[in-house]
This record gives sequence, structure tokens and C-alpha cells, in this order.
Amino acid sequence: MAGSLTFLAGGCGDSDDGKAVDDYVTADKLCGGGAVTKDAAKALEVITGATRFAASGKYSTVADAAEELTREAVPAASGRGDICRLYPEAPVDELRVTWDLSNMPRSGGPAAPKFTILPLGERAGAAHDTAYVTFPCSHKEHPLAGPDYISVWVSATGMPTEPEGDVRPQKNAYATLAHSFALAMARELGCEDNGGLKAKPSLIPAS
Repeated sequence: MAGSLTFLAGGCGDSDDGKAVDDYVTADKLCGGGAVTKDAAKALEVITGATRFAASGKYSTVADAAEELTREAVPAASGRGDICRLYPEAPVDELRVTWDLSNMPRSGGPAAPKFTILPLGERAGAAHDTAYVTFPCSHKEHPLAGPDYISVWVSATGMPTEPEGDVRPQKNAYATLAHSFALAMARELGCEDNGGLKAKPSLIPAS
């Protein structure tokens, strides 16, 4: 396992995914603020139909997720955990944002056929109810160390029904949201060149 990430973030943080019932905020304030771009906020509205969401818990932030990743996962060469959960003000199921870490790039799996593969980071895929973006994370202070690979997922809880007709808007929305959180994690971890992630996602399927 590359040792690059052990130097990128430190400190302690607890997981706290409880929603604040009486405190609703706009998308840009979620998960510590700064994780949801304007494009991702529009994507979130496409997915949920909502523009306001329950305020994230005190420790449900990208910064705390980065601390957990470097503290818990790096010594074991792999791991996974929550970033935060998104609870729309409208009465619909919440979304769960998670990370997982490996020393190998994600290569799909049994469920891969349901994903449209996109040219984001190392690998990315989107379906009507979930999307992931995988990016390499190396650090300029450790140029000889191999990169670690971090996948950020955005997934609907429950079992949402696949929309009838063209599902591309739904897939694009999930991909945009996953890219936004992946970029926020890459920046928080100090990954070189932001893990190869651009400021805006490319949603043209990979050939």
C-alpha cells in the first residue's frame, strides 16, 4: 500500500449522519459546505425534486471523511466509509455519499452492465440510481510512492424505479453529483492535480 495518504490529513472525527429535522439549508451548505457545486445542486434537484435539505450533522463533512480515510483505511490498505447523507425536504428517500479506498483502480464488477462508463478520473460509471467516480491520489511530497485509488459513490437508498423513457438525465445527474464530491475529497486530501479531476465533469460516455 502506498504511504502517500498518511501525510495528507490528520486528526480525529466521529461519524454523525443524523439529520436536523427543523433545520433545512440549500445544497451548497451540505456536508460542511463547498462539496456541492452549482451544477451538482441542479443535478440534486433533478434527482430529488428538492432545493432544500436537512442540515448535515456536525461530523458529516468532507473534511471528517478525509480524516477518517487517512486514519482508518490507509494502514489497512483498504477501507470504506460515509461522507454524508442528503435528506431532501420533500418526502423522498435520502441519498448516501460514501468513499472506498483500494491500492488498485476499480474495474467494475457483476453490476457493471447497468453502468454507463464515463471519462472521469481513473474510471466512472452512472446508473439511474447511483454513480461512482474513481481517482488516483498521489502526493507531490512522495513522488516515488504509487497512488491510492479512491472511489466516491452517490447512491439512492431503497430501490428507486428506473424512469421510463430516456434515463440519461438521471444518470447524468448522479454522475455530476458524484464528480462534485470526488473533486471535493481530492482537494481535501491534497491529491496531486486533484486526482486528475477537472472542474466540470465530462458526461459523454466513454467509447
